[in-house]
Parts: sequence; C-alpha cells; structure tokens
Amino acid sequence: MIFGAFERTVAFRYLRARRKEGFISVIAGFSLLGIALGVATLIIVMSVMNGFRAELLNRILGVNGHITVYANGGEITGYEDLASRLASIDRVTRAHPQVQGQVMVTNRGEASGAVVRGMAREDLLERDLIADNVIVGSAQAFGRKGALVGRRLANRLGLSVGDQITLVSPRGNTTVLGTVPRVKSFEIAGLFEVGMYEYDSSFIYLPLKQAQKFFRTGDAVNAIEMFVKNPDDVDQVRRTIGEMLGPGYRTVDWQRANASFFNAIQVERNVMFLILTLIIVVAAFNIISGQIMLVKDKGPDIAILRTMGATRGMIMRIFLISGAAIGVVGTAAGFALGLAFAQNIETIRGWLENLTGTELFAAEIYFLSNLPSKVDPQEVATVVAMSLALSLLATLYPSWRAARLDPVEALRYE
Repeated sequence: MIFGAFERTVAFRYLRARRKEGFISVIAGFSLLGIALGVATLIIVMSVMNGFRAELLNRILGVNGHITVYANGGEITGYEDLASRLASIDRVTRAHPQVQGQVMVTNRGEASGAVVRGMAREDLLERDLIADNVIVGSAQAFGRKGALVGRRLANRLGLSVGDQITLVSPRGNTTVLGTVPRVKSFEIAGLFEVGMYEYDSSFIYLPLKQAQKFFRTGDAVNAIEMFVKNPDDVDQVRRTIGEMLGPGYRTVDWQRANASFFNAIQVERNVMFLILTLIIVVAAFNIISGQIMLVKDKGPDIAILRTMGATRGMIMRIFLISGAAIGVVGTAAGFALGLAFAQNIETIRGWLENLTGTELFAAEIYFLSNLPSKVDPQEVATVVAMSLALSLLATLYPSWRAARLDPVEALRYE
C-alpha cells in the first residue's frame, strides 16, 4: 500500500484531538461539515435543474410538435396529401394537420384568454401526454361529444364535463353595424392536466371540422405539426422539408421556438454550479488552516519522530492522510445526503409545505405542478471527484511544511 500502517495510525491519532487541541478539532469538524454540505447541495441543485429541464422538455414536446409547417399565405389547402408526404420523410414518425387560433373564453361573467387547437380525434389520441392525462371525462369522447379543456382553465371559469364553454373569436363578422365578435359554444368532453401550468390554464382542443367552421378556414388548416424519432435531428429534417416544399412554406422547430427559454435555464444552471462550488472551496481552505495549526501544534512530535528515524516522506504522508480523511469522509457524507434528498425531494417538499402551511413551489411561477429531480451519474461523479481533488490539494502545503520542519528548531525551546 502507498500508506504504511505506522503512518495511518499516527494520522488517525492526530485526528482524535485531546482537550488542549480542541480548537483544531473544531476546525476539522467544520471543514468536514462544509465539504459534506457543499457536495450535497451541488448534487441536489444540479438534480433539480436537470429534472426541471427534462420535465419541461417532455411536456413541451408532448403537447407541441417537434417541427411545425406554416404556409406563407396563411392557410394550407390539400393538407391531407401534404401531411402524408411529410410523414413519409425519413425520421418523421407522424404529421398532424391543425387549425390554431387564439380566443377569449367566457362563462358566467368570467373571461380568460386561451389557445384553441383543432385536430382530428385519431391525431389527438396519438399524443399520449394529453390522451393519458384526461382526469375528468374521457379522451375517447373527444370529437363525438365535444372539446377537451385544461383543468386549471376550467376551474378558473367554474366549468366541468358536460358544461358549455363559450368561445369568442377576435376575427368577428362584418355587418352593416360594424364588426360583431364571432361567438360559439361547445360541450366539454373532458378535462386534461399535463402538469405544466401554461398548458393546463390556456389550452383547448376542438375537433378539426368544428375548428375549421369556427375560424372559417374552409377545407384548410393553418399548421401541420410533425414528430421525429429523435428531437435533436430537427435541423436535418427541416432542410429536407425545405427542399420538398419550396419557398411557399416556412418551418419552426422546437429548438428555435424555445431557444431563449432553454438557454436561460442552461445559463442559470452553470452559474449555480460555480456559486455552489465555492462552498467546497471555502471548506478546502478550512482544511488548510486546520492542518497548518495541527502542524504547528505537533512540531515537537514531528521532531521526535524524525530523530527516531521517520523520513520526510513518512511525515508528509501522515499529514496527507489526516487532511485527506476529512475530505473523503465529508464527500462520502455529502454524496449520501445529496442522493437521498434528490430522490425524495417531492416528498420532502410536501412535508415542508404541510409543516409551514405555505406553498413552496407555486405552479404559476415555476410552470410545473411537481418539483422534479433527475440525478445525472456523470455529474455526480464530477462533483465527487472535484471535492476529493480539492481536499487532497488542500493538504499538500501543510504536509510539505511538516516534512520540511527542522527537528533542532522544533525542540530548541521544549
């Protein structure tokens, strides 16, 4: 082994400080605690940031297509044939024609803005995130009995399954008296909740034919949403679509539509990593100060060991072990604490909310209904390796000073 039994014995003996060395022991304890908290905090925060991004991405791509095709003229005619051609492109799994539009929803004096998406029943049932999250009513009833409405939007307006929801289109009917808003009521077939506040509070799905009548698009749609096997391949698929359709169409992919949003998350994630790393750096400085004080206190002991035949290398390894042990134990404790917290963070959040009586994770602010967490093994390994490396580096200078100590100078005033 690199470290002998004698060196390990002396190093661990120095870690068990006697009463007169209690202050050094306190510094070592705070160093260990600082490293443990730093490692645990890094793992927890990075896991929450990863989970937040993954959950948002899953919900955005579950509700919206990976690529959306629009016609420069506004409406797409012959959309069924065009959707079939787009679905036949390599790496494209399906293409859904849609009628998209913004409306105002009213009920009993209450009003709210909403986004309407009209699509065929079979297309909606292929979107598992929506079809599998109809909490009241049935997705199978979509198209036969009426529309699907976000649960939060329905709750805000006091609506439920079987009620009539009134939509007001901003494009009104022109009459001799001026422009009259277009108003139509639809029966609610079900309420869905995908877990993202933006969609649950503002989205309404109508059968394609009814949406075409309401928005007066005739036998046309204004968008075709496409899904690809790998969402990261959208750039290559967009180029293929551009070559197929020509200049009369434009495409928007999920990366460009949400670029600023995900870039902001990435920047915040990187900044949080740098800031929280400082906790470990501060703990490493505590190790340095504690080890320097330990070397100064153990000066006579080091001199006696040198006169008994201990080499400079042995002395250096003794203090390397004593300092590194603090980092290893602190890192292991932080690793265990961070993983346990990250994997049970939603349970802990619920417990804290019940204990304090306050809402710690408001869906209106953070977009999601639950606090997500996704542990990245590679990221955890990086945090652990960084903590161990900083702890080891922090012991080098005190250990070098101990090895360079002159036995004669150390014993001169004893």
